[in-house]
Amino acid sequence: MSAQADGPYGPLIPMPELTPDALRAAVARIAPSKVPALTQHLFEATTNAQQTQSLAPLRAFVRSWAIFVAIERHPVRAARLRELERVVDAGERDPEAAIAEIREIRETAEAEADL
Repeated sequence: MSAQADGPYGPLIPMPELTPDALRAAVARIAPSKVPALTQHLFEATTNAQQTQSLAPLRAFVRSWAIFVAIERHPVRAARLRELERVVDAGERDPEAAIAEIREIRETAEAEADL
């Protein structure tokens, strides 16, 4: 995991290495209820990689969970993302601003994960 010191409102954990084991350990610390989903996704990605003889499914797994960790390790950011997703899902108002902010959050997470 890379070291980061952002003060009292920084991330819960450092950004982990982009390996299945490091991502699993990070998810176990910040969102333990998601470990079964990660494990299932890894199983499916591994199976698909073997069947297709391609690393693409494993790369997609790492990308997906790295973004998840990059977002969830910042509780305020994660809460904001969930709020924005509710706005979009509710369909009660124009979602354009919410979608733009979701995109910004994801792009920031991708940059933090070096994707």
